[in-house]
Amino acid sequence: MSTIFLLAILLLGFLITFQIAKASEYVSVLKGEQKTFEQNNRINGFLFFAFLVLGLVGVYWCNELFKDRILPDAASEHGVKIDRMLYITIIITGIVFIITQILLFWFAYKYQYSEKRTAFYYPHNNRLEVIWTVVPAIALTVLVGFGLYYWYQITGDAPENAQVVEVTGKQFNWIYRYAGKDKVFGKKYYRNIDDGKNNLLGLIWEDKAAQDDIVQSGGELYVVQNKPVKLVINSRDVIHDVGLAHFRMKMDAVPGTPTTMWFTPLYTSAEMKAKTNNPDFEYEISCDQMCGKSHYSMRGVIKVVSQDEFNLWMAKQKANYAQIQEANAPATGADSTKAATAATDIPVRSIALKGK
Repeated sequence: MSTIFLLAILLLGFLITFQIAKASEYVSVLKGEQKTFEQNNRINGFLFFAFLVLGLVGVYWCNELFKDRILPDAASEHGVKIDRMLYITIIITGIVFIITQILLFWFAYKYQYSEKRTAFYYPHNNRLEVIWTVVPAIALTVLVGFGLYYWYQITGDAPENAQVVEVTGKQFNWIYRYAGKDKVFGKKYYRNIDDGKNNLLGLIWEDKAAQDDIVQSGGELYVVQNKPVKLVINSRDVIHDVGLAHFRMKMDAVPGTPTTMWFTPLYTSAEMKAKTNNPDFEYEISCDQMCGKSHYSMRGVIKVVSQDEFNLWMAKQKANYAQIQEANAPATGADSTKAATAATDIPVRSIALKGK
């Protein structure tokens, strides 16, 4: 009932405003203010033309000023293709925009009100309607086709030699998991998640494949230059979104429904610092989905390194299982300490040897 009453009030307000405007127009005519109206009309026509010129100059100036300040060149193979698609879209829509804006404001200036001119009644033209329907439809079909083609590449099967990293979102940071020596991710179960026991992903320790998995909360995500990397994306709580702006990639992180995407980094972090002339540059992983009050802080850093640098970094990491074993080792007793140290060293030495 209250909704109907509110709509009635709005309708009544519109009718009152309309009647006041009409009454004001009639009063102006009766008072001999027609000439004032015509003068104002000429001024408005000139302002339309001035706005056209200044607006187009402003669009060009903003493009020149900000085109290199928003994001640097795409840093992945897919990103280059996506940028190309966007440039094609901007060119097509930009041409249409310029033509329509010129016609809009020029017509407002050229065909402003005049007592000496009679409006030409032109209600229908089949040929024009076919042209302005078919041409945009073809253009949009081509653009959508490009988008679908690149989308299927991004979300399709990654190459067999791709590096696989699991990325899990939680309020309010990212958790990364790398497969250990066996190159296989261990099983996990959400009921096993226990932050207090350092089991952030709920890994099942009875599964030997899980015992050499490397798990990191926050920090930096390491990937290899010129090597495909596949991200297996999950969420521990609410919907997040893995945003990789420099690589032109993004994908939702949905609780209980793993998603994937893959890309090939083109430049190392050091190369991008030189390329952008910014010594503080870092590749960023952000959450592009509002996920709570601290959403703004859900930011991580991606390090793109060479294969040798990645091997060296991996050799320094401890498996999640080894960290737990070390933490649970008795405070005294040489045998227990040696056992925990041995459990920690096994995967590290294996990785180090492989890196050599």
